[in-house]
Amino acid sequence: MESVVRRHPAPNTRDAILDATRELLEALVRANNLRMDDVASIYFTVTSDLDAAFPAAAVRGLGWSEVAALDAQAPHVMNDVPRCIRVLIHWNTDASLQDVRHVYLQGAQALRPDRVSRSNARRGESDDHCHEA
Repeated sequence: MESVVRRHPAPNTRDAILDATRELLEALVRANNLRMDDVASIYFTVTSDLDAAFPAAAVRGLGWSEVAALDAQAPHVMNDVPRCIRVLIHWNTDASLQDVRHVYLQGAQALRPDRVSRSNARRGESDDHCHEA
């Protein structure tokens, strides 16, 4: 299982949401050596200020037509980051929990700095230029 977060600074447009979602999925693929055949399902949530597109449409755009994908609106929580796309990927892997790489793009690192720091340390990177973890 993989949990991922991406804060979306771009406007609330279909193209911006799908581009951000593709970027997030591609970063996950690279970070975890994901293969489409290993993915069982993908669950997206978006904050209420992103309503111009379903992020799951980006899955189809990547050619993952056999993967089950579902979208939902995240609950409103006071002081949550705005324009945020979150994804939970269920995939078959032999990787240990310590080897799973969680990805935080843009300003989303602030949501889980503990995961960003641990993941960067495993890769020999510092937090000051963290783009994905």
